[in-house]
Amino acid sequence: MMITRLAFLVQVASTVSAFQAFQPSPTTARSVSSSTRLQVTPAEAIATLSTSQENIIRKIQTTISDLEAKDDFTWKGNDVVVDSSPVTLDARDAAGPSNVAWLSSLCVDSKMSALQVFNGPLNDVPHLVSRCVVLGGDKMRLTIDFRPRGYGAYEMRRPDGSYPGPDELGRKSFEYSGARSDYDKKFGTEEVKEFLSSFPLEGAVPCDIPPTELDLLTRGPLYTCIDMPLTEANVDVVVAAREKAAYYWLSWSQEPEHEHRPGAPINSQYVYDTKYKQNAFGALMSEYTAIFGADGGKQLAIGDSGPLDEAYVGGGS
Repeated sequence: MMITRLAFLVQVASTVSAFQAFQPSPTTARSVSSSTRLQVTPAEAIATLSTSQENIIRKIQTTISDLEAKDDFTWKGNDVVVDSSPVTLDARDAAGPSNVAWLSSLCVDSKMSALQVFNGPLNDVPHLVSRCVVLGGDKMRLTIDFRPRGYGAYEMRRPDGSYPGPDELGRKSFEYSGARSDYDKKFGTEEVKEFLSSFPLEGAVPCDIPPTELDLLTRGPLYTCIDMPLTEANVDVVVAAREKAAYYWLSWSQEPEHEHRPGAPINSQYVYDTKYKQNAFGALMSEYTAIFGADGGKQLAIGDSGPLDEAYVGGGS
């Protein structure tokens, strides 16, 4: 069900502000009485998205007090330039109880605003992907995903939505269906599905780029990718959508029911997370090189993904 842009912005502002440590940005909170197709420049769009993302990071830091900057991986000023655009990267992790393995807040001036969070094995909270890229100067691409922590064989999903059963996969099919059911019950709720399917964007169409093998292995069942014209109205909606996606991730990270269960196998989760992060890096490099070229795309993928040999922080024994 599609709702009006005004209703969507008001709904997001109300929901997000209900979480005491997370207040919506002025762009999200303001009321807009009617839709407009006023064009904005790529620089203006990314500046707005970057300001919103900085606000998101501040609120995450306020809530997760043990989140610390990783200075060796941070890019400032003109440290890195891709396609003539300066790049900033705010890299953090939380080695304490919060168990945030990697947080990357990446901005390419006039090109992209991206937020990635990988969680450690002491919780089952989905990894967060929230990214908006300007394409060709007049189009934007929004990507949001809450990526499962257990293998659910999502790449085997058939066009009708079904999955192979025990006649094809044997007993493993029950393990995979159990992982999918657990994810749906905790995170892939009707509320979240409704949120991801109701963005009131102007001229939006699903992204039609064929997924790679690594895309299929790393994308979650809620993966959302949408192309749209670069307009003021769409920028407002994208800001609101990304803020609410971050709100979902942050609220899940604070719920005790998602913490590691005593006696549960931490090492097996660590092994899975490590392999997953390597696959996610490969998928991201393919995506970034297609947009920014071979050299720039590789550099951005390396920075955005962080150390591939530490898919977790703490709790490895």
